[in-house]
Amino acid sequence: MNEIAIDIKNLSVHFGKFCALGKITFSLTSSEFLTIIGPNGGGKTTLIKTILGLIEPSEGTVKVFGRNPKDVPFREIGYVPQIKTIDRTFPAKVFEVVATGLTGKWQFHFSKDIRQQVHKVLEFCGLENLENRQINRLSGGELQRVFLARSIIRRPRLLLLDEPATGIDTIAETDFSKILENLQKEFQTTIVMVTHDWEYAFYHSTTVMLLNKTIIAFGAPKKIFTEDNLQKTFGHIGHEHNLEFTIEKNV
Repeated sequence: MNEIAIDIKNLSVHFGKFCALGKITFSLTSSEFLTIIGPNGGGKTTLIKTILGLIEPSEGTVKVFGRNPKDVPFREIGYVPQIKTIDRTFPAKVFEVVATGLTGKWQFHFSKDIRQQVHKVLEFCGLENLENRQINRLSGGELQRVFLARSIIRRPRLLLLDEPATGIDTIAETDFSKILENLQKEFQTTIVMVTHDWEYAFYHSTTVMLLNKTIIAFGAPKKIFTEDNLQKTFGHIGHEHNLEFTIEKNV
């Protein structure tokens, strides 16, 4: 039986009088791929940061592998933030950025073991030819793969991604998705990803959450993507992509 990777019960998060999340309850077993979909301001990033232990619950409990998020060892959780939050002007090379995933700090001299681990993850992410390039010279897709490499260099048991495909082209998105597929195949990593791409969620995730401050629907993609659920989540049916899958009116 698979271990419970995330177990959340009656979670609420308030910022002053504003309710960002209300009465969130769900569990996720290890090796699952959960995509979280919802409108802007619906609490997606707040949920990710709460799982990371960066935001304290106002009510309820959050457990990651049976522990408080702050008690989970650094190496067990990887995190890829939104690309728009990354300072691309910082004078750093790809190798140095990825190495911080091991060291937890900036340094300019690395042991043989660290160099070997960085080279291995750069190759895994298709970045082996870019290790000496400054991050301000990277495309959006390359930068996302760099921060993915940084987050998985420790082979985390849980990987959290906040809108990783935003601002990158289709080819880069395909490359990124392939890395995630290989990661799950090789290391059985549990993945939680915030995305606006319904089609990606439908075809690639094992579980989907529709979130708008509270959970509208949670389960297998074919059960979750119904017209009724999407209307409850967004208030309308519509999406920036031309979706090829069929939204069922009732499942």
